[in-house]
Amino acid sequence: MTKRIMAGSVPIGGGAPVSIQSMLKADIRNIGEIRSQLAALEEAGCDIVRAAVPDADAADALAELKKMTGMSVVADIHFDWRLAVRAARAGADKIRINPGNIGSREGVRAVAKCCLERGIPIRIGVNSGSLEKGVLEECGNDLAEAMVRSALRQAELLESCGFGDICVSLKASDAPETIRANRLLSARCDYPIHIGVTESGNVEYGTIKSAVGIGSLLCDGIGDTVRVSLTAEPWREVVAAKNILRAAGIRRGGVEIISCPTCGRTKIDLMALAREVEEGVRDIKKDLKVAVMGCVVNGPGEASNADYGIAGGSDSGVIFAKGRIIEKLPQSQLAKKLISMIRDDNG
Repeated sequence: MTKRIMAGSVPIGGGAPVSIQSMLKADIRNIGEIRSQLAALEEAGCDIVRAAVPDADAADALAELKKMTGMSVVADIHFDWRLAVRAARAGADKIRINPGNIGSREGVRAVAKCCLERGIPIRIGVNSGSLEKGVLEECGNDLAEAMVRSALRQAELLESCGFGDICVSLKASDAPETIRANRLLSARCDYPIHIGVTESGNVEYGTIKSAVGIGSLLCDGIGDTVRVSLTAEPWREVVAAKNILRAAGIRRGGVEIISCPTCGRTKIDLMALAREVEEGVRDIKKDLKVAVMGCVVNGPGEASNADYGIAGGSDSGVIFAKGRIIEKLPQSQLAKKLISMIRDDNG
């Protein structure tokens, strides 16, 4: 089991639930856009939000950002250790530094001292594209090994300062390389591990790539906090992360839609029906399994473990619960009736 650290009020590691992170995709000083993104992230169920801190004004703006949200706030620092110190003083709940570009060992020691005084954890974030100079050659061009070595070298420096509230992330844009690096890391330390595939792409392909990388590690028991990095609105990252956690059997809560892939027996527009049901129950937090099936003959039986479900026929379909048919209805009424029943149960 990994060690436990606290990012504000959010526990990370040590058996705590896997937390979900995302990142603000606007300048931290753009208050209107930041408020909008924070609200969407909170509604989606985000636990931790990260903000880019490219300069001193952005670091100071963290104090205002903290007033706008109940989520834990991570300051994302590159190139200048002084910004990490300034962000910590402004009230960041966690500091992310990149060993590949953070600067001198003396600067890292100053960050460790400041964070130690304030009880702020540090995430050592290693990206495959910004490794420390020379480390890849040291490792015989073994990228995964180089990422691990860079992270643990930085951790040793922090530990030498008496600082142990450390989280580590190793990310590549290649899912298999990310998996291999994190497996190596997990075998060599007990630091909490933040997992994700960096620069994964747009919603469709990026979610698939992230599911391969993140899901594989979660099924190995690796990963204490996650981010799905998408070229999309931040809330979409949270939705994708929740779905990956649910598919890996890590997190429950909310409605899980199961639906058949359709075949020649299907006499209903099942794709449209599934979309309607999914949209109608997206905001429900209760842990429920809902089936949308295309065939009255097999639907209730195949989905007998679903809390609720519908199965279409040529003119009409049925509503069922735990495999038991409750009501037969015209096709046009199936989705509305199902959504109404789920909402009544949630009430």
